[in-house]
Amino acid sequence: MKLNERSLAFYATCDSPADNAGFLYKRGERHTAYHRRWFVLKGNMLFYFEERDSREPVGVIVLEGCTVELCESAEAFAFAIRFGGAKSRTYVLAAESQAAMESWVKSLSRASFAYMRLVVRELEQQLEQMRSGTASGCGGSRGSPSPWKLKASGPEQPPERLPALPAVLPKENGCAVWNNAPGVDWAPSTCCGGHSGEGNPRPLPPRGRASSGEAGSAAAAVAESPSTFCGLHELYGREVAQLRQDWLERQRGPQ
Repeated sequence: MKLNERSLAFYATCDSPADNAGFLYKRGERHTAYHRRWFVLKGNMLFYFEERDSREPVGVIVLEGCTVELCESAEAFAFAIRFGGAKSRTYVLAAESQAAMESWVKSLSRASFAYMRLVVRELEQQLEQMRSGTASGCGGSRGSPSPWKLKASGPEQPPERLPALPAVLPKENGCAVWNNAPGVDWAPSTCCGGHSGEGNPRPLPPRGRASSGEAGSAAAAVAESPSTFCGLHELYGREVAQLRQDWLERQRGPQ
């Protein structure tokens, strides 16, 4: 692999965020002594400097095709970066604490593009499963009836039918009839001047639709009462007039 030194030096010292950074002890290739170096991890490249404020890195390790594992060494908290191949170099590093060692091992193990490809492939499979599950869920809800539909217990009751009301009220002698129940014959009555019998029960004003249990009794009660608006008006008018006359006499007092 051919790398440009100036480009690597610029990338190592630029302001781009680092995945990990800190001091580690690095064992030499020829001499087994450990040297304290400042390490910076960016992507799949591990740079190391002589000091933290150094302007150029001493070296770089490309983390592709390698494994990171713990190893036994004279230094505590040591781990190794091993590459496949007979003549490949093994880098032995040591951290200053257990927490730092675990952090570096985790970061270095996830730095290669091979690991990133595995992560992306796994995420793509999960996304495809979510899409297929959503599509099948929507299709199932459209095609099949809901399993939570409630059913009435016991024998099914037929819907109650109310007597049909005419769209336009029929008229008798120019006045609308309140009750239009079919099959009921109404006696002729006077309009706007006639008088109904004093013994007949007081008619009731029209009401809204009654329930099925009250339909029969309501129809029978209305059948015995006067049927025209004029008759109702005159009957209630006589009662009001009588009450007013009684009130006036009480106001005058005994003469």
